[in-house]
Amino acid sequence: MPDSTLSRPPKTPHNFRRVAILFAGGPAPAANAVISAAATAFLRNDIEVIGIKYGYSHLVEYSPKNELVEGSDYLVMDHKMLRRTRNSQGIMIGTARANPGKHISHPSHLSDPERSAPLQRVYDALRSIGVDALISIGGDDTLKTANKFKMFQERMPLEAHRIPVVHLPKTIDNDYRGIDFTFGYFTAVDFLAGEVRNLLADAEANRTYFLAESMGRSAGWLAYGVAIAGEASLVISVEDIIGKYHTEEEAVDSKTGTTSMRPVMDMDKVIPRIVATITTREREGKEYGVIVIAEGLAELLPSSYLEGVGRDEHGHINISAINLHDIFSELIAKEYHRQTGRHRKVNAVQLGYEARCAKPHAFDVMLGSQLGVGAYRALVEKRLNGVMVSASGQLKLEYVPFDDLVDPDTLVTVVRYIEPESDFQRLTRFLETYVDG
Repeated sequence: MPDSTLSRPPKTPHNFRRVAILFAGGPAPAANAVISAAATAFLRNDIEVIGIKYGYSHLVEYSPKNELVEGSDYLVMDHKMLRRTRNSQGIMIGTARANPGKHISHPSHLSDPERSAPLQRVYDALRSIGVDALISIGGDDTLKTANKFKMFQERMPLEAHRIPVVHLPKTIDNDYRGIDFTFGYFTAVDFLAGEVRNLLADAEANRTYFLAESMGRSAGWLAYGVAIAGEASLVISVEDIIGKYHTEEEAVDSKTGTTSMRPVMDMDKVIPRIVATITTREREGKEYGVIVIAEGLAELLPSSYLEGVGRDEHGHINISAINLHDIFSELIAKEYHRQTGRHRKVNAVQLGYEARCAKPHAFDVMLGSQLGVGAYRALVEKRLNGVMVSASGQLKLEYVPFDDLVDPDTLVTVVRYIEPESDFQRLTRFLETYVDG
């Protein structure tokens, strides 16, 4: 019997002829490590691999009169195409934010032919090119879509061919429930921390401040990581808007006219807290610094700052239309003048997009590769359907059912916030400028 540690893993019997890999949502470093490792795993076991181009965008437009075209809508992947790609930048099959499940917000909607029509077109498109299984790579919105696609198929006639789906978690925000760290997170943190360190050197040379808005719509993982590695003076994210920094205001639903209380930041408390860091550092002889805020704070702005701002098809506020960093920098400068009688310019910058396709670091390549291989092991070796591939410890693979990640009634996912008073959060508070009160 050969030494198993140096032998090729045995082939597992299967019924798959062709699998599809699809990437949706924003880019993340090591995306190609995930795609390449997954594709290689299937190809080495005599299963054809199709790379769906640009997320769901072509699939939702499918019809018998508008068939998928090889080259423009999908790629037939082979070993030659995959050579030396795990460390490459970008996304070899592209991405998009098309959402075939956007009209489905309750399980009952899956039985409505009109609401579920986009999911039907996705199914028909995949079957038209002989796809037997789907690997979905993306963020929480893409996970929701994968779950809806699985549930849609469960309502199909018994004799209909089922396409099992496995999801691989992706977000540089790292706010994914069910996995410790998502691929691309550490690359993004390192890249953006380098930007913050550059700003810090600039600030010290000019005796000024920078207000850096970091990506991180729902949670503060990216902002906190950037602040720690970039040696920022202070970081504020959605997890910090508690206690005296939190308040509520009445909100009216534009569709139903009903009113409810909406959580918001108390700007009269948050802005002075930032200024307190600046004045404390001045007393310490430091007339410079970098403040990091998470873009997700935009969701907690009082309504007076959100007039005319729309939302996307996932229900997210259009953060790019708000310019949170400009709002904060102006308010900080005014509050500083009110407190001290002096003027201080606070330069506003936005960080994030430049990190999404940065050259991936070794850990993210390793993690991404393991998740890609995990897709093969989930589908072929474990015969699983409706699971998210996860990794922990020494990249030990775990398979988390969609049912553990998605609310069964609303079909939405749960954000993984930084735990209050966790050692990770306390590390940030320890390293930044101490302020009394």
